[in-house]
Amino acid sequence: MLMPKRVKWRKQMRGRMTGKAFRGAEVSFGEFGLQALEPGWITARQIEAARRTIVRGMKRRGKVWIRIFPYKPYTHRPPETRMGSGKGGVEYYVAPVKPGRIMFEVSGLAEDIAVEALRSAMYKFSIKTKVVKRETEGE
Repeated sequence: MLMPKRVKWRKQMRGRMTGKAFRGAEVSFGEFGLQALEPGWITARQIEAARRTIVRGMKRRGKVWIRIFPYKPYTHRPPETRMGSGKGGVEYYVAPVKPGRIMFEVSGLAEDIAVEALRSAMYKFSIKTKVVKRETEGE
């Protein structure tokens, strides 16, 4: 699963996810992409499950780009713990995603196969997503 090799600070604040994604909001590498439509945290497990589904749907043809990385630590307190005694330990890592962000890209295969592979990966996420096509220079 994806996670940072080293981190400067072990625990982070939750932060806010307001506004739309300006960075990473266009299909840059492949021909088709999976775009987020609402804000949320995507876990490393969700990214890996979606990647496996896409690769299986493509029948190991073409190329896949993962455009998000889980760098944010998610802390969790043990169950039935009394109040106080500090913040919980790091359980897993998440990637904060804003609306408009392209999460996956694929290329090198027919449109119907690519769209179907990305559509099957949509079910792995806890947020709404859609399949987008790369806009060419002539349009």
